[in-house]
Amino acid sequence: MATLGWVGLGAMGSRMARRLIDAGHPVVGWNRTPGKARAVAGLAVAATPRAVAEASDVVFTMVTDDDALRAVTLGRDGLLGGLRAGATLVDMSTVSPAAVQEIGAAVAARGGAMLDAPVSGSTITIEQGQASIVVGGDPAALERVRPYLAAIGPTVTHVGPLGLAKTMKIATNLGLAVQMLAFAEAVLLAEKSGIPRATAVEALLRSVIASPMVKYRGPYVVGAMPREAWFSVPMIQKDLQLALDQGHAVGVPLPTTALTQQWLTMAGARGLGQRDFATLFDVLAGLAGAPPSPNA
Repeated sequence: MATLGWVGLGAMGSRMARRLIDAGHPVVGWNRTPGKARAVAGLAVAATPRAVAEASDVVFTMVTDDDALRAVTLGRDGLLGGLRAGATLVDMSTVSPAAVQEIGAAVAARGGAMLDAPVSGSTITIEQGQASIVVGGDPAALERVRPYLAAIGPTVTHVGPLGLAKTMKIATNLGLAVQMLAFAEAVLLAEKSGIPRATAVEALLRSVIASPMVKYRGPYVVGAMPREAWFSVPMIQKDLQLALDQGHAVGVPLPTTALTQQWLTMAGARGLGQRDFATLFDVLAGLAGAPPSPNA
């Protein structure tokens, strides 16, 4: 049985590694904060990313941004130094296409293969095994790791060469915050017109606008969402900036993305930066003269 490696064991990464362990796969892992690695039951903890690669046939990474991905792959004691010839590196982070292509070239030079395979979903969908994954890179490499990806989420879609899965994920994520801002507008318009907030939320969650994102975060405005951020303001802003940069590069205007980015900046300026991006509701409610959510 292949040994799997995992680097990056935050809220999402730890749950994905846990699904692989629960599926019976041996997993060795590393995290910048060692306690997070030790908290994953059944995980063999390595001292460095390089040690993870030395022990693994397939290595997964799930980190915060371009700099973090370069550090754990190309940096001192990084994955590249220990990567076996014929091994596969699968990055599941939301980072720029350029970063993953740069690292992919270095992996290929060592005789390995790289896939970018970002996941769409939250900690809840990971735990439920309902996340979806888009993949970029060599189709043959995808087939070698497909059983492991399927243990994380049942839907695996190949979108093209290395880097295009990051583009697809960025295109997906820009819609999350835009939807939340539109949902906040709808709730507040109904509430200020005389409809109780809870009634408006219930009606919207049963309507045609009730995407999975709205169903997860809509209850936030009536207090039914944990205070711990699922997807913090700075993290979604990072993704929106990636989208804006890509839009500029390929000549696609992204007006609602740009506007939503400004609303998120306003949330940060109001001290709400460590909240889930659903706190967009609180910013708009304040300007509308309505009470914030009970979470604020």
